Amino acid sequence: MLVVGLTGGIATGKSTVSAQLKSFGFPVVDADLVARQIVEPGTPVLARIVQHFGEDILHPDGTLNRPKLGSIVFNDESQRLVLNGITHPAIARNMFWSVVTYWLKGHRICIVDNPLLIEGGMYKWMGKVVVVYCSPEIQMQRLRTRDSSTVEAASARIKAQLPTAQKLDYADIVVDNSGSPQDLQIQVDSLVRRLYKEAGWWRLCWLCPPIGLFSATWTLFWRYIRRLRRQKKPVE
Repeated sequence: MLVVGLTGGIATGKSTVSAQLKSFGFPVVDADLVARQIVEPGTPVLARIVQHFGEDILHPDGTLNRPKLGSIVFNDESQRLVLNGITHPAIARNMFWSVVTYWLKGHRICIVDNPLLIEGGMYKWMGKVVVVYCSPEIQMQRLRTRDSSTVEAASARIKAQLPTAQKLDYADIVVDNSGSPQDLQIQVDSLVRRLYKEAGWWRLCWLCPPIGLFSATWTLFWRYIRRLRRQKKPVE
């Protein structure tokens, strides 16, 4: 099974691309959905968050007040790192078992939708990395329109993530969402055709797990080698 990491900066259109890929029948493991599930009332993760940030970040019904927590972590790097340290391991475990489940069901391609795919290091375990991009100006405009936020608030949320331009260094495929919805759909259609081609001998790998394991290991090894080559500075 080809595991495809899908990422992009906030308000770049990653969720739109994810929904379009899902419409083609691809299973999607959504990190944002998992992140909401692991902080439902009564979960160990929510208990740890409350222990650190206090009960003020809860609604009266015991659910997490996301805007209030967001106002804390998006303006304080140290607090954001604490939150990430609590939530990221649980999110990664949940997503891993979801991918395994889709593999056991015989899916050819699985999409891992994660806005922090690069920052969290999960990109290292992807067969392909797709980055959705748009210019910083369009990103800011879309975010302010979507959330009715001020320039300062939108800027703080954007700065809390790795700049989208830097994420391009990790991309195997780039989807440029700076144009119209029709332009985006054309690119997604092309992406789908490419992913089907890249999936290769998926049924053989599924029917014979040792071959699938070897294929996955070989793919990850060569992706690691390519990353090293890209990071190596040219000799003066």
